[in-house]
Amino acid sequence: MRQKNNLFRSFASAFRGLGLLFACERNAQIHLIALIAATTLGFVLRIATYEWLILLLLFALVISMEAVNSALEKQSDLIQPEIDPRIRDIKDIAAGAVLWSAIVALLAGVLIFIPKLIAFLS
Repeated sequence: MRQKNNLFRSFASAFRGLGLLFACERNAQIHLIALIAATTLGFVLRIATYEWLILLLLFALVISMEAVNSALEKQSDLIQPEIDPRIRDIKDIAAGAVLWSAIVALLAGVLIFIPKLIAFLS
C-alpha cells in the first residue's frame, strides 16, 4: 500500500509542477498557446500521423526545456539572490536551450503547415 501512496504522491507532485509552470511562467504560457494553436491547425489541416508524431515530440521537447529552465532559474535565485555573473551565465545557457528548441519547433511547424495551408487556401 505504501508503494501506491508514493507513486500517487509522485504523480500528484509532477502535475502540481506542471500547474505551477503554466500558472506562473509567462514563457511557458506562450509555449502552451503555440501548442494549442499548432494542435488546432493540425486538426483543421488533417496532418498525417507521422507529422503528429513530430509535433508531439517537439511539444514535449519545448515544454520540458521550459520546465527545466524555470526550475533552474528558481533554484539559482534561491542559492544566489544577488546579481552574480556566473549565475547569469547559467541562466542564459538554459534560456538558450529553450530558445533553440523553440526555433527548431517553429521551423518544423513551417515545414509541416505552410504547404498544407497553401493547398487548403487554394
